[in-house]
Amino acid sequence: MTERITTYTHDGLGFDVLDQGPLYGPVVLLLHGFPERASSWSAVMANLNDAGMRTIAPDQRGYSPGARPRRRRDYRVEALVGDVVALIDAIGSPVHLVGHDWGAMVAWVTAGRRPDLVSSLTAFSVPHPGAFMTAMLSSKQILHSWYFAFFQLPILPEKWMTRPGQRAERWYEKSGMTAADLERTKTDIVDYGALPFAVAWYRGIPLSSPGVGRLRITVPTSMVWSDGDTFIGRSAVDGAQRYVDAAYTLTVLPGVSHWIPTQAPDAAAAAVMRLSAPHGN
Repeated sequence: MTERITTYTHDGLGFDVLDQGPLYGPVVLLLHGFPERASSWSAVMANLNDAGMRTIAPDQRGYSPGARPRRRRDYRVEALVGDVVALIDAIGSPVHLVGHDWGAMVAWVTAGRRPDLVSSLTAFSVPHPGAFMTAMLSSKQILHSWYFAFFQLPILPEKWMTRPGQRAERWYEKSGMTAADLERTKTDIVDYGALPFAVAWYRGIPLSSPGVGRLRITVPTSMVWSDGDTFIGRSAVDGAQRYVDAAYTLTVLPGVSHWIPTQAPDAAAAAVMRLSAPHGN
């Protein structure tokens, strides 16, 4: 693909896309997490563009105004992966796939199901779904992930997350969000109308295939975790390598919170470049 991609369609939905950097550079596809949009990658993208890479980042299902279906089943992991596959098809060549938080989960599954479309995988914060589910049963991960159950409730989570000065705001602050991060979440997610649909990603979990936890990864993979992460414990991260049948590296960023792309963009870009930089191809 030698033209910019600013939008694409899949499943009757329209998605907004950020496409930056040299048109003929190696393509890095970046998937954002919750509650963020493609713009959360801006500083990382700038670093990658300077290194000669083309970066493409979509506002994913529920975040793009034209891609907000209302049924829970429309947010199954299979649907989220289908959106990514459609974007790679539009790009026209395999990509270096990168994801943070929920975007990492989608990236793991995409790489497992369609390795023909993925040159390398870099996952920030969230490990392979099999490692995550094992940790939920065998460690304190379930305590870190209490909100997964809370988000299954109708309406209440959205109200809880939009009341200024309430527990949700303190929860975010405890996770490492700065005042600027909180304001960006309000502007980019709440005011933008994306919050109910972003929460729907959690509501789609019970309807998703349990087979994602058994997927094998056969492309070069990098897992990046920060020791200040209050959502993902080390036990889950350490289990990821068991699912990778290819070159694998784990990088731990000391003193960094869960919000790696916005708070440690240089380190994030460096991790991506280890697998995607032009000199490595």
